[in-house]
Amino acid sequence: MKVTAIIPDELVKETQTLSNAKNITEAMIIALNSYISLEKLKAMGEAINKNPLKFMYSAQEIRDLNQL
Repeated sequence: MKVTAIIPDELVKETQTLSNAKNITEAMIIALNSYISLEKLKAMGEAINKNPLKFMYSAQEIRDLNQL
């Protein structure tokens, strides 16, 4: 997809430097993928906070089971 966007030059240069991208397009793809991943992780963390995992066994019980 072609996009025309007005982005400050410093922001683009820093993104390209930090991402080790060869060009602006690659830098933007890396930045967008990173942003999407971060937001998905945040959403997953919030979901786990709302409904925490419940373990059926204690750590010692699992160790004992693994010894069998």
